[in-house]
Amino acid sequence: MPESVVSESRRSATFPPEIVQALFDTLDGGVLISERAGRIVMGNVHARQLLELAPSANIGSLNLFSRLLHVDPKVIFGQFEGGEREVDLQVESANGPMRARIQWLPEPDWLVVQIQAGSQESNDPVEQHTVKGLLQEREITYRNLLAAYLRLQEVNRQKTVFLASAAHELKTPLAVIKGYYDLLLSGSLGKLSEKQREILQESKDSCERLVRLVSMFLNYSALESGKLVLHLHDNDIRDCVTELTSRWQEAFQRKQVRLEVKNNSQLPIFRFDYQKVQQAVANLLDNALKHTPAGGCVTLVTEVHFWERRATGEPATQERRRLNLSSPNSVRVSVSDTGRGVASEYHQEIFEDFVRVDRTSSGMGLGLAIAKRLVQAHRGKIWVDSELGRGARFTILLPVDKI
Repeated sequence: MPESVVSESRRSATFPPEIVQALFDTLDGGVLISERAGRIVMGNVHARQLLELAPSANIGSLNLFSRLLHVDPKVIFGQFEGGEREVDLQVESANGPMRARIQWLPEPDWLVVQIQAGSQESNDPVEQHTVKGLLQEREITYRNLLAAYLRLQEVNRQKTVFLASAAHELKTPLAVIKGYYDLLLSGSLGKLSEKQREILQESKDSCERLVRLVSMFLNYSALESGKLVLHLHDNDIRDCVTELTSRWQEAFQRKQVRLEVKNNSQLPIFRFDYQKVQQAVANLLDNALKHTPAGGCVTLVTEVHFWERRATGEPATQERRRLNLSSPNSVRVSVSDTGRGVASEYHQEIFEDFVRVDRTSSGMGLGLAIAKRLVQAHRGKIWVDSELGRGARFTILLPVDKI
């Protein structure tokens, strides 16, 4: 279950072709879009005028390379494959010289061509003066934006320093208070009545929440300042999870939520930071407990997994899966709850800093954000599967190869 307040996501819309064309015609200058082979897919009204095409003419019957550029397409794509982001050509046409600026969109494999009449360089002193003034204005704007960005960076740094300092100052007195609560509840300082024990237990619970909050602030400030250091050793993830859940059993029992732990017997020993992984899983348990009502259940499952990460030059999908089916390369840790679930539009936002979807829940919206950063520091992956009314399952993948 998520931890942040976010606005409703905007849903994408599909526009009819005539509206797309109308929007395309509002662009300044002539613009053409063509396929890789050169067939022109779309052109705005300015491009038609430069090419002297009638409004009713079928622009799709024209070829970009033979009709306008008069150049072999291999020359154009050779420059793009060589690292060029834009190709600038001087084109001769029946109407005189024209300048064509070509960009390549790899995903749809389209070319976007901006054309304008006239030579590449202007000899008009007025035009040159205007261009020089625009460049100077752009430079001034850039410098102002850079200065504002640096000021914001400094404010953010000061905020992080203050947060870490305040959390550090609170850590010691809270630990002392918690120790006294434990001492009183153990009966070492005298017998307690049932009412006294109940009040002390509630006070201790509040103190523990503050301790977790301070710990979260310290972790967040370390991550923000770039001071996160992984202490990698060969560890047993089963021991890591078992130790963690034993500490959380009491909290689950007090809320009357059942905690089930299922560890696969084939879990490998691999290199990871014991404390950091434990912190990430603890944040998931805390999140699940927070959003699971009394009588519900939280299930923690740890198992081996084959993480299919594609790379150039690897075999085809089916062959790759067949070759690696018997050799898991990661450990999957999942925490499932029977709470209200997470709406699909929040599945990405809940891992951002200070994001809380449920206004009624406690917390600062940092637990999932910290868990994500700790997992990514291990070159792992974290995500959520959930629907409203059907609970949520948060999953962590940790590679078992050397980091």
